[in-house]
Amino acid sequence: HKKLSDAKQLIELKQKADTNAKIGTEFLKANAQKNGVQTTKSGLQYQILKQGTGKSPKANSVVKVNYEGRLIDGTVFDSSIARNQPAEFQVSQVIQGWTEGIPYFNEGGEGILLIPYQLGYGINNYNGIPGGSALVFDIKLLKVN
Repeated sequence: HKKLSDAKQLIELKQKADTNAKIGTEFLKANAQKNGVQTTKSGLQYQILKQGTGKSPKANSVVKVNYEGRLIDGTVFDSSIARNQPAEFQVSQVIQGWTEGIPYFNEGGEGILLIPYQLGYGINNYNGIPGGSALVFDIKLLKVN
């Protein structure tokens, strides 16, 4: 019966992921109407809340960022702010939504990235993030190396 229960679990996970994807799509559609929200060709949304005055990163730049990531229901799944530990990474070595979105910010800038699941962690569960989830990140771009 193990195989049967595994198959049943996979089907349930896929159904949940499909539901999350639909909810995320609706959320992003509504969010796109908000003032100051830009939507790119890929479906990524960004909103600059404070314009930075420094340089803008490229794909090969290493950036220092403070961020908080949450699901659209407000559940925080990761926060460098809570850890009091800014993250440093190369722009091209993170989820697609960040790789595309971070270059819209300038050093010192703050804003929000709203990431459809296709540009996030996809349709599978990942580190406590349910499959199909749209993601919301508050971003402060501290430094571009």
